[in-house]
Amino acid sequence: MEIVFLIIALGYFAGEIKFKGIKLGNSAVLLVALFFGHFGFAVPTLIRNFGLVFFVASVGLTAGPLFFKTIRQKAYAYFLIGVIIIATGGIITLCISVFFNIPRNLMVGLLTGALTSTPGLAAALNCLDNPMISVGYGIAYPFGVLEVVLFVQLLPRFMHVSVEKESEELVQFIADMDSKNHHTEKALRQSLEPLEPTGILIFICTVFLGTLFGNLEIPLIGETSISLGMSGGPLFLGIIIGNIRQIANKSIEVPKATLDVMREFGLVLFLAGAGTQAGAGFLQVVMEYGVSLFLAGALITLIPMLIGFLLAYKIFKLNILISLGSICGGMTSTPALGSLITTCKTDMVVASYASTYPTALIFIVLLVQLLL
Repeated sequence: MEIVFLIIALGYFAGEIKFKGIKLGNSAVLLVALFFGHFGFAVPTLIRNFGLVFFVASVGLTAGPLFFKTIRQKAYAYFLIGVIIIATGGIITLCISVFFNIPRNLMVGLLTGALTSTPGLAAALNCLDNPMISVGYGIAYPFGVLEVVLFVQLLPRFMHVSVEKESEELVQFIADMDSKNHHTEKALRQSLEPLEPTGILIFICTVFLGTLFGNLEIPLIGETSISLGMSGGPLFLGIIIGNIRQIANKSIEVPKATLDVMREFGLVLFLAGAGTQAGAGFLQVVMEYGVSLFLAGALITLIPMLIGFLLAYKIFKLNILISLGSICGGMTSTPALGSLITTCKTDMVVASYASTYPTALIFIVLLVQLLL
C-alpha cells in the first residue's frame, strides 16, 4: 500500500517541474508509475478501479447541471466529433496493419491503447482472447495518455490563445445559457437544507449505483452488446443525479469542494495503477517489436485528435476549451480531462467531455470487433 502513496508523492513533485512554461501536473504520476512498474512494483487492480470510479463519478456530478444545456445546443456536433475521432483511428490502424504487415490483433491493441480506451480493450479481448492485443495496448497507452495531456496544454499556446480569457468567456457563455429564472432557482436551492452537509453520502450512493449500472449489458447490433463499465456507469449516473439536485425539500447537490477533492484523489490513484500495469515488461516489448510500433501508436493518437479539433473549432465553431473538452471525451481520456481542468482552472469543460464520451465509447467497442 505504501508504494501507492510514494508513486503519487513523487509524481506530484515531478509534475510541478516546469520546462519552457509547461508542466505535466498530476499526469506525471503516470510516468513515475511506469518507472516503478518496470521494476516489478504493482498497484492492486482494486485501487486503480477505486480511483477510476471516484474520478468519473465526480466528473458526472460536476457535469450534471450543465450537460443537458450543453447537449441541447449542438448535440449533432458532439456526436460527429466522437464518430470522426474513432473512425479516423480505425482507418489509420487498418492502413498501418496492411502496408507494414503488422498482425491485426496487435494493431487493434495499439488502437485501444492509443485512444486510451479500456472498454475498447475489454471488448477486443472478449472477441479474441489473444495476448498480442494486450501487448499492443501496453505499448500505446502511456504515450496515448501523454500525447492528449500535452495536446490540451500546448495547443492554446501554439495558437496564441489566452487560456484565462477563454475561461472567462466560457463561464459567461454558460451563464448566458441559463434561464432568466436562474438566480431565483439558485437562491431557492441555497435555501434548501442539505441531505448531508459534506455531500459524501450522495457521492458514495452515486458510485454504488453507477457501478451497478455500468455492469448492465446493453444490446447493440445482432448479438453484440456493450456495458458502460466502471468508467461509463458512474459517469452517467453522476450526470443524472447532478442534474436532479434536490429531492422533496432536501438538497442533494454535492459541494464543489468535495467534488474537487474526490476528482483529484481518484485521478491520481487511477494513474498510479494504470502506469504500473503498463510499465511491467515495457522494455521487453520494445526490444521484441521495435520502436516503430510506438510511432504507429503515436500517429493513431495524434491524427484523430487534430481532425477532431479542427472539426470542433473550425467547422462547428465551438469555444476552444469546449473543443478541447470534446477531444478528451472523443479520446475517452480521463487523465487529459484532469489536465485540462487544471490548465484552464474551470470545471465547465466537463460538460463537453461528457457529451462526446458516450458516442466514442460505443463506437470504439463496435470498431474493434469489426477490425477483428
